[in-house]
Amino acid sequence: MEKAQILLAEDEQTQRDLLSGFLQKEGFSVTAVPNGKEVLRSLDQGFFDLILLDYKMPELDGFHTLQEIRRLYPDVPVVMMTAYGSVETAVACMKAGALDYLTKPIDLDELLLIFQKVLERSKLVQENRELRARLQERYTFGNIVYGSPKMEEVMGLVSRVAPSQATVLITGESGTGKELIANAIHHASPRSAHPLVKVNCAALPEPLLESELFGHEKGAFTGALQRRTGRFEEAAGGTVFLDEIGDLSPGTQVKLLRILQEKEFQRLGSNTTLRTDVRVLAATHRDLEEARKTGLFREDLYYRLNVISIPLPPLRERREDIPLLIDHFLKKFSKQNQKTISDLSKEARSLLLRHPYPGNIRELENLIERAVVLCRGEIITTQDLPFHLKEEQPEHLWETGGKTKTLPESLEEIERDLIINALHQHQGVQTRAAESLGISERVLRYKIRKYSLKFQIPD
Repeated sequence: MEKAQILLAEDEQTQRDLLSGFLQKEGFSVTAVPNGKEVLRSLDQGFFDLILLDYKMPELDGFHTLQEIRRLYPDVPVVMMTAYGSVETAVACMKAGALDYLTKPIDLDELLLIFQKVLERSKLVQENRELRARLQERYTFGNIVYGSPKMEEVMGLVSRVAPSQATVLITGESGTGKELIANAIHHASPRSAHPLVKVNCAALPEPLLESELFGHEKGAFTGALQRRTGRFEEAAGGTVFLDEIGDLSPGTQVKLLRILQEKEFQRLGSNTTLRTDVRVLAATHRDLEEARKTGLFREDLYYRLNVISIPLPPLRERREDIPLLIDHFLKKFSKQNQKTISDLSKEARSLLLRHPYPGNIRELENLIERAVVLCRGEIITTQDLPFHLKEEQPEHLWETGGKTKTLPESLEEIERDLIINALHQHQGVQTRAAESLGISERVLRYKIRKYSLKFQIPD
């Protein structure tokens, strides 16, 4: 409590001097004023940890001053004091937002105890607010929602790579968010003021893809009625994101290699060499290492692309993120569909937590969008989820690396999911999470250590 800033409002000079002197001797910094108007003026000029407010004062009494404090400075704790103590007065003050109440003549020992309790509570509230802000910052990087240790490693790598000029290869199964990672790298890079141009290499046949990437001259091929600027020209100074680069034909691979090595290219149908200043980000769900070994992907291009490799884990390996993603997509699609859906039932959430997600984040996103569209109330239930989710048994065995998990291992997976979900629902407050799970806080702390959960409130 030492050096806490106290604002004391007391209209009687003798009482004001007595309380002010006592509090200063106890180590507080005290500003003493005679009425409510001076209280509001003092709050306009500086910060206070606590306000000790007399109930009966001239000009603006304590009760109306309290109402103004709550309206203008809702986070500042207030303790009321009065010689006209009554149950009705105390109830009115507490309803108006006072944290405690003292009756004159003031018992100084009681005053210190109340100050200690109120200041400790205020500190706890502030720490909790800061923790929530840190958790929110930690869980989001642009539009990427995460909290699992594996994704923390990925995002740590993204934050280190983004400011550089290095070519980046993003790998992972379909639906894991490779394009979002590319967005994050570009927008956190020095090139963010310039274009981010995206090309899906699997969407176009070779002649059209080459024209898309490098442009063409009029008459370069049938249907080329005018000159076209390619994506590498459009992205000058910025970034080109080549999605599904594992589908490039051998001829296009050669031309891309030249851009990476020499920073130059030619439009189709032209002999003029053009230079380009772009950064290349590439992504694929294919195993490029295997394609390199079998000759399907050029070895020199592979090493040019693979300067920095960012492998994205599938959703089944970052299941701590499932509750976060559920809430993120619920909010997103509720807003898009102009619905007021607040949550999922425990049964619906449990089904989503157990599902193995072969389609990764894209599958989860589609499931939540479907549920939001079909939901008739404010809570998504199992009736809003596809039938195949309900058919999956609670004893579902997870397959990882070809090894079937035993029943105890599967039960631990479910227990871990329930703990993660409870902690997320209660913003990391372990007491409330334990209560919702029907276990003691001591048991919850043991489980957190057992499963190496990283986002709990520090002891």
